[in-house]
Amino acid sequence: MKHQIKFGIYSMDNNSLVIINNEKVSEDNNEFYSRNYNFKILPEGLNRYFNVEYIVRKSHTKEHHKLNLNKVKIASNIFQFIYFVISTFKQKNTKYYIITITPYTFISFLFLLIFRKKVFVYLISSGHEEWKFILGSWSVWIYHIMYLIVTSNSTVIALHDRLYKKKNAHIISSSTLDEKWFENLKEPKLDKIRFLNVSRVNPEKGIYEFLEMFKKLNIDAEISIIGKTKSSTLQEKFKSIIGDDENIKFPGYISDRRDLINTYDNHNILILPSYTEGQPYVVDESLARRRPVLIFEDIAHIIKDRKGIFVSKRDVNSFSETTKFIIENYKKIQEDIGKNKFPLEKDMFKQISDIINKN
Repeated sequence: MKHQIKFGIYSMDNNSLVIINNEKVSEDNNEFYSRNYNFKILPEGLNRYFNVEYIVRKSHTKEHHKLNLNKVKIASNIFQFIYFVISTFKQKNTKYYIITITPYTFISFLFLLIFRKKVFVYLISSGHEEWKFILGSWSVWIYHIMYLIVTSNSTVIALHDRLYKKKNAHIISSSTLDEKWFENLKEPKLDKIRFLNVSRVNPEKGIYEFLEMFKKLNIDAEISIIGKTKSSTLQEKFKSIIGDDENIKFPGYISDRRDLINTYDNHNILILPSYTEGQPYVVDESLARRRPVLIFEDIAHIIKDRKGIFVSKRDVNSFSETTKFIIENYKKIQEDIGKNKFPLEKDMFKQISDIINKN
């Protein structure tokens, strides 16, 4: 018997997909909210092709992005997380989609391996680099062991070929873009430099060090930071760095996509000072609004063949020169950006679903 699911697409009873994610989700009046917008649209998008069940961790704060899913299980601890995973084993022919390798998802994978389940692992950033930056070099071997075990016994889907170098990897084009991102393009104001940073305010994103450098710039510039911090401790550190500098604005997190589009339009350069990245969605978001992107050498690999992304050394002189070049050549850069081909989020969902169905 067939069951109709959302978006008018039909799926057989055995076409079930369990998505296992370290993402934190909050619940309010039987409605679920994701911390990360990317992890809202991904399970929703795959729910067009499969009967998705989403297993996540519990957030103790109210998150922003409402999940339009019927089957969401929120675990308060690792034991409940594993219980939710095991409880899906009674469903025959179910496939499993693990998003990134973390202690929670790794332990889940071991149970999936023991019970011989079909597993896909989705690599979106370099865990080796993140563990090294956050915990120190000593910790990388722990991640590497988990990485080897998981990738050797599952089908790998990655956002970049540097995340998994073997030929059997499936490399996809990621996106958070829909048609609205290309409508009603607005001309930027170029009377002064208006940097925009859209990311989590975490140490690996490099925002703390960048703000220290920003204060030393001898150019007429301001920066708006759209994001939020992991903890109150990091938030205090962030606020102490900002101080009373009127050129550093922190309006907070923006969840509405139309408001976010308007925010890109009100700035003229996206700055991404991260030390490590996989394939950040904000880059294509900025380019879709014809706004150039400025990054540092650490993440030069994200450029691929896209026009409008500029690389600076992580020092005041190099950054100032690169910024001046962008502003002085802005119109030509916008013309080049217009030649880019942008993947849409619906294309990403189709790529992933095709891989899962064929394996």
